[in-house]
Parts: sequence; structure tokens; C-alpha cells
Amino acid sequence: MADTRVERDCLGEMEIPNDRYYGIQTTRMLGVSGAAGLPIVFYPDIFRAMARIKKAAARANAEAGALDPEIADAIVKAADRTLDGSFDKEFPLDFWQGGGYTCLNMNVNEVIGNLANEILTGHKGQDRVHPNTHVNMGQSTNDTIPSATHLAMIPRIDALRSELCDLEAAFEKKAEQFKEVVKVGRTCWQDALPLTLGQEFSGYASALRRLIRKLEHVRPECLQIVMGGTAVGTGLSTAPGYQEAFYRFISEDYGEEIQPMENLFDGFQNSDTVVTVSGVVKEIACTLAKFAKDLRIMSSGPRAGFMEIELPALSPGSSIMPGKINPTVPEMVVQIAHQVIGNDVAISVALYDGELDLNVWDATFYKCLFESFSLVEREVTIFRRDCVESITANRSRCMEEAAASIALSTIVATCYGYPTGVKVAQYAADRGCKVQDAVVELGLMTKEEADTLVNPILMTDPERIDAAAAEFKRRHANVKKA
Repeated sequence: MADTRVERDCLGEMEIPNDRYYGIQTTRMLGVSGAAGLPIVFYPDIFRAMARIKKAAARANAEAGALDPEIADAIVKAADRTLDGSFDKEFPLDFWQGGGYTCLNMNVNEVIGNLANEILTGHKGQDRVHPNTHVNMGQSTNDTIPSATHLAMIPRIDALRSELCDLEAAFEKKAEQFKEVVKVGRTCWQDALPLTLGQEFSGYASALRRLIRKLEHVRPECLQIVMGGTAVGTGLSTAPGYQEAFYRFISEDYGEEIQPMENLFDGFQNSDTVVTVSGVVKEIACTLAKFAKDLRIMSSGPRAGFMEIELPALSPGSSIMPGKINPTVPEMVVQIAHQVIGNDVAISVALYDGELDLNVWDATFYKCLFESFSLVEREVTIFRRDCVESITANRSRCMEEAAASIALSTIVATCYGYPTGVKVAQYAADRGCKVQDAVVELGLMTKEEADTLVNPILMTDPERIDAAAAEFKRRHANVKKA
């Protein structure tokens, strides 16, 4: 005979296997879902946040005199037991669910309820602790799910910020290593003025610092939630004093101040904070993809490409061409940007698809945003560890290209005017010679002057090249006067 228990809800009753902590409502939804083939708990952050919400609610309800302290204590202990992931198998629901994730809220209520009942009675069931009456007291799905989503973003933002700081440091270190590696700049894929490889990498580091600041800027919005608003923002079904106590307890649990949104009706109607956070994560993914594409181009070769840098060789790059090595990590970074952009579009659509007094598209928000968080956080680690930290510079190749650039004729335009600069550029192009040789052959500079002024490394330092050009013009002006 099967070991089961009977549970009841508004649709009837059902036998539930007694080795399961989830109950009747979760079981019902398991039978009618599964489109993603992936459980929500694959990204467990929302379940950790929900457990903390249930703890704070139980403590607040007990303080307000609405909940038996013994039951409240059992709920707190039960919620704590779920925080380490040991009960994650009891959260089996598929990502794509209708009903504003009511099933997720009830899944948590049932698991914590059965655990609490077991603590008090030694068995699962609803005879002492009911998932709706006790665990869900003073709450509804409509305030718990958006609030849990906000709170779940906090550790993800913090983790992503930490990884970005490490990547920024790696680029900064490379900027220092490459500070004297002069190379030709490129705009519109054409030769431009010289700069150093270190200057390019310093730009990457600076962009990361800016993105880190943007993450820090959006974080406080995640600490504003809608708990206490229950179903539509009016707070109906909460006990007097519950809301104030809840925010005190949840802040204590998180170790930082968590506040209700200024207008709970706004919080129920609009989920724009999720869109804001998604936008920053997308911006990070797109910026990293730009870096990755740059590295991919600069490392092209090894004999017929740009060949300015070398990326670490991680695996053979062809099943037919021996010795070919592909830039696998940069290409992964670009692919992840494709996915994150798609996720951000879906999140944006889910925001404006909200209607009237509740946005019910929590599944879209959560699945897409936390997939983006997970992908970007992991890619940053891989990008730093398996690519950026091991980049080396092809110094001779960089110098060769910089010295051959016709864009060096810009210094001639600075000293003699633009038309003379054009004349030198055309002369060098027609004869296939360097600008440094062209200015000497045209009688515009002595070899010593050309060696000084038409110098790629000098041109990477604005102050030094300006001073040198000014001195050249001063001397030649004195010659003319004499």
C-alpha cells in the first residue's frame, strides 16, 4: 500500500506521496506544465528570497498577535531549512507558468508548511500549519513574487559587480604591461593615428568602471518592495502593525534597510525596476562583446591577419586544418550578448504587457533576467581567466604597422598646414614609402627632424608631440625671418 496523505484545496482533494514536501496545488500544476523542461529552481535566487519573506512575515504576524508564536517559530525554522538548497528538489515547477507565479508562491507555502507541521507534530500535513492560513498570512502572490524578484536581484548584482571588478583589474594590468607597445589606430577599419596597446586596454578598464557604477546605481531600487500590499496594494488581510514589523524583520535578516515602495499601487502595476536592471546587464553583455570582437580582430592571424596580440591557445580550431586556433572565448562572449539582448527584449515586452492593477508576467521577468545574470556573471569569469589575463603583445608587428601608417602625415599638416599634409600622404602612398622618408625626400624635414617628429610613440603623447611640433615651427619661423 502506497504511503500517501490526503490534501484538499478549492478544487477537491488528492492523495500526495508522503515523501514529498510539496502539496496538492504544486502537484496539480506539475500535471499541466513543463514547456521549458527546466525548473524555476534552476536559478534558485527567488526561492531563497521567498523563504526570507515567509520568515519575516511569520515573525511580523506573531508580533502583531495574528499568529500563534509556536506556529510562527516553526515556520521560521522550516524556512531556514530551505535556504541551503537541501530541499530544492521540492520545487519542481517548470519556468513557464501562468497566473503570475501563484503556483510558485504556493509551492513555497506548501513546502514550508509541511516542514513546519513536521517540526510541531512529527508528520507532514495541514493539521497544525496550513500553507494558506499560516504560511501565507498577510500576503498574496501579488506582493510576494515581485518583492522576492527584487530581493533576489541583490546577490546577483553583488556577485556580478565583484566579477567585473576583477576583470577591470585584469585589463588595467594589461594596460600597464602594454603602455609602451605602439601600434596603428584604426577607425572605420582604416589606418589612423598611432596609440599604444596600453591606451586601448585602458579604455576597456575605464568602460568597466563605468558599468560597475551603473550596477551600484540600480541596486538601491531592488531594496524597495511591495510587501504589505497583498492583492492590489490596499493591504487588505494584513493585521495592524504587520507591515512595520515585516520591514523591520526583513531588514534585520538581510542586514540592510529594505523599504516599501513609495506607492504600493505603482509597485503592483509596474515592474520597471526589472527592466532597468535588465538594461544594465544587457549593456554589460554588449560592452564585453565589443571588447571580445576587438580582441578577435587584433589577434587574427597568425600570419595573414592583424597579428597585434596573441590570445591563449585553448583548443584546436579546425577538424581539417592542422594548427588552426580559434578565439573561442571571445566568440562565446559575443554569443552570450546575442542571448542577453533577446532576454532584454522579452523583459521589455513583458513590462508594457502589464494590465491595470497587476503585471502578471513574472515568469518572463524572472526566467529571462536570471538567465542573463547567470550567463554574464559566468562569462566575465571565463573571459578574464581564460583570455584577458594571458594576452601577449606582438610588439614588433605593432611597431611595424605604426611606422608604416600614412596617417603619420597628420604631423606634417600640424606643422605646415593640411594641404602639405595631403601632399606628403599622396607621395608616400604613390611610392610605397614611409611618411618619415617622404618628408625628407620632399625637403620638408631633415632626417633628424623626421626621426623626432614622425615618430609613432611620440604621437601617442599629446603633450610631448605638441611641444615638439611647436619647437619645430618656432625654429623654422626663425629660419624664414633670418
